[in-house]
Parts: sequence; C-alpha cells; structure tokens
Amino acid sequence: MTDDSSWWRYDSAAQRLSLTLHVQPGARRNEIVGLQGKALKISIAAPPVDNKANATLIDFLGETLGIPRSAIAIRHGASGRRKVVDVTCGPQLVTRLKTLE
Repeated sequence: MTDDSSWWRYDSAAQRLSLTLHVQPGARRNEIVGLQGKALKISIAAPPVDNKANATLIDFLGETLGIPRSAIAIRHGASGRRKVVDVTCGPQLVTRLKTLE
C-alpha cells in the first residue's frame, strides 16, 4: 500500500518515504519555502561546493522531521537542484509531512 502527495510518496511495505525536493543552495538560512510544482522547495544556507549543500540538506531534514540523518539518503540529483531523497521510516512520519504542505 502506498500513500502519496504531489511531492512525497510512502511505501508501507518497504517503510520508505521518497521526497521530491527543489533545493536552493547559498540562501540566507535553512528553511522550507513551500511547494514549487511537484516538489517541496527548500532553501539551504550552505554553498553548492564540496557536497556541503547536500550534507546541510540531510542535517536540516533530520532536524525538521525528527529523524536520524542515517535514515536519509539522496537517491537522485545529488549534483542538481531537483533531488529525490529516500527516508527510512514508519508511517507516523507521513502525518508529520502533511503539516509541511
């Protein structure tokens, strides 16, 4: 069974959440900006060099969602702004995601 929105999809069999994100590096602060098409736009304060923006994104998602960073992995788009991020989690995180929309 899957539960999904325009920017996230939850696979209950695999207990994996896939997030489609549009990441803007080099911003003033880390924050969720809102929906941009079928992706959640997130501003990241780190520059897009030496994987700093990706590391900061993973830290920010971990803090925002209340999960360990080891549960988060960038599946696609590590070198671009459009990313697909996988999160290993239980169904309780889906409820928390719905508050971000």
